[in-house]
Amino acid sequence: MKKNSKVEVGDDELLMSIIEGLEEVKGNDIAVMDLRELDGAMANFFVLCSGTSTTQVEALSRKAEEFTKENLGERPRRVEGVRNAQWVLMDYFTIVVHIFYEPVRAHYNLEELWSDAKEWKMKKKTTRKKKDE
Repeated sequence: MKKNSKVEVGDDELLMSIIEGLEEVKGNDIAVMDLRELDGAMANFFVLCSGTSTTQVEALSRKAEEFTKENLGERPRRVEGVRNAQWVLMDYFTIVVHIFYEPVRAHYNLEELWSDAKEWKMKKKTTRKKKDE
């Protein structure tokens, strides 16, 4: 009998890989909502992110998926909304990623809807220029 060689990936590793992918394409207002203590929550975490254009929203979803696949061998169970790129939802079972076109994020305001959850905002990743640039 052949053993399954897949290693279990924890939520922390998966969260970090998703966030790194979103930061790589300069995702805006990245937030993590911890839903573990809420009754009726369909996941442990939501990751929210915004893009300034539908092109960026599509690129953000591609890069997040690419990072999780390359770094952890994980792929989302389902991805919805890429065609319109207004609101892309990526389902990783315990983590659901919501990537919004900025006006759409403001309209749906998931942070308010799930306001009982603990929320962490990611600081913008900064790059320093070398002195001779």
